[in-house]
Amino acid sequence: MSDEPRGPGPHETATDRHETTRDTHGTPPPNVSLEQLSAQVEHLARGQRRLHRLLDAVLAITADMDTPTVLRHIVNAAHDLLATRYSALAVLGEDGQITDLHTVGVDEERLLAATGLPQRHGLLAALLAATGPVRIPDILSDPRSVGFPDEHPVMTTLLGVPLTVRGTVYGTLYVADKEDGTPFTSDDETLLAALASAAGVSIENSRLYERLTRATEQFQRRLLPALPDLRPLEVQARYQPASELPRLGGDWYDVVPLPDGAVFVVVGDVTGHDVEAAPLMGQIRNMLRALAIDRCGPPGRLVDRLDRALTPSDVTMAATLVAGRIERSPDGGYGLCWTNAGHPPPLLLTEDGTARSLSVAPHGIPVGVDPAFSRPDHTHPLPPASTLLLFTDGLIERRGQDIDAGLEKLAACAAPLATAPLEELCDALMPRQQTYDDDVVLLALRVPGTPGAGRTP
Repeated sequence: MSDEPRGPGPHETATDRHETTRDTHGTPPPNVSLEQLSAQVEHLARGQRRLHRLLDAVLAITADMDTPTVLRHIVNAAHDLLATRYSALAVLGEDGQITDLHTVGVDEERLLAATGLPQRHGLLAALLAATGPVRIPDILSDPRSVGFPDEHPVMTTLLGVPLTVRGTVYGTLYVADKEDGTPFTSDDETLLAALASAAGVSIENSRLYERLTRATEQFQRRLLPALPDLRPLEVQARYQPASELPRLGGDWYDVVPLPDGAVFVVVGDVTGHDVEAAPLMGQIRNMLRALAIDRCGPPGRLVDRLDRALTPSDVTMAATLVAGRIERSPDGGYGLCWTNAGHPPPLLLTEDGTARSLSVAPHGIPVGVDPAFSRPDHTHPLPPASTLLLFTDGLIERRGQDIDAGLEKLAACAAPLATAPLEELCDALMPRQQTYDDDVVLLALRVPGTPGAGRTP
């Protein structure tokens, strides 16, 4: 027989042969019904829609580093992708115990209030111990189905997958009872497993992010000093890093009792908030503290010396600051002598609720720009029971808002609290849970209410 290709037969055309070849490669033969063909097309379309929704879910999960937000994204995505009545995510802590539970379709608040977090027993223990998807067609008949609290809804079918990254189990993601009443399929397993893989990586990343956030903030706080006992003066300080990483910045404060009886105060801000700004901040703070203790001179002269000392170090970043001396006057009152190097001016609150910005001219330029520029000093009395506020621009600057408007808003907020306890005043001006675009420092000092009261600081 010849090995050459055979041409069309007497009743066969080239088109006939092409159609026959298509049949052998998966195209439905002519006897497939229209209903079957429509069902196949719908199945393919449904698969594509689910794939797109899976990709959208993965993008939403990986776009956030806040762990609670990530967990909520995960359980919502599972609920939506598989169209289930119930979905849940049990999260393990570093000790292997369940530390968090997020649900959809369950009254989570009521359930947790009644029973607390679930324990590692029954079906949940099996899900956490599994190395792959677990599909249970009838929960009630499964021997591991024990320990459900009375408040738990009745469920029939269940599909769960572990959240594992590099051998570490972070929890389990599980869903129950599809809305259309059909059992879970292998396609459902594949989809939930893919979501769990992305979820595990996202949880790991968010936890690493939180650890880095805590570590950098602790490092930054260790660069700031403890406040000394200045009685009869009162003093409070607040520091809040920028809400986004690296949470290292150049904002600082210092309060130093001086050998001549005055108190040296400073609030400053090195430009930028990154790993370069933080070490320079520490360098400037320590140098200025040493100069203040050694020289006990006017603040302008101290900042002049600081500027000259920094120049040979090839400092490439500038710093703004307000440095001052709180001094006792002969009549027993207090006064402020200060210099301003390109920084927001101090705010003075008097006992009658008046808020005054100590903005003066000429206004000094930042440190590190021109050491030949002389630093003028200014003086102002501190009336009895008045409060001096020093702060960095993160407290008053907002995107799209003029800095003068920020100063006015701060004064309006502070004035009604002029006689409030100093801690309460600081908490009101700088809420602990507020997020900030930039680092923020607030230093508050209050002089005693009666002239001459207390000892000389």
